[in-house]
Amino acid sequence: MGYEIGSLLSLVVSVFARSVGLDRERAFYPTVLIVIASYYVLFAVMGGTTHALIIESIGMTAFLLAAVAGFKFNQWILVAALVGHGVFDFFHAGIITNAGVPAWWPSFCLAYDACAGGCLAWFLWRAKTTSVTPTVVRVDRVTTRPLQRMQRTKPRRRNQSS
Repeated sequence: MGYEIGSLLSLVVSVFARSVGLDRERAFYPTVLIVIASYYVLFAVMGGTTHALIIESIGMTAFLLAAVAGFKFNQWILVAALVGHGVFDFFHAGIITNAGVPAWWPSFCLAYDACAGGCLAWFLWRAKTTSVTPTVVRVDRVTTRPLQRMQRTKPRRRNQSS
């Protein structure tokens, strides 16, 4: 059931964000990745073990760095990081002991991450294949000198003496 709900929720969030323009800015999917990665830290706090908190914080830092790299350089890094977090979810219980993680979480998060990464990949691919070529700017034929910027002047004060 976690796989179905995670996939459906991710699809709804991605399509909703696209339809209302929330993902117009490059910061949307990096923020999603950071929030997703922070949940395991929250679960470590809920589980009450310092060891799990330290290990989960290291994992979160890795995904945080991937989110920043995807934001700054190339959004395909975010696709890889989202899908990579899904893989991390699959192996999480075998690598890290965290008593605060709900039993249903790994399957839910794996499905959410993989689907979000898939949606972002689809959006990036569609944007690349349907991009509009830039239009040619028409040059003024009357003059050959470059257009000069208009200078701002301070508004004149009216003489208020009557």
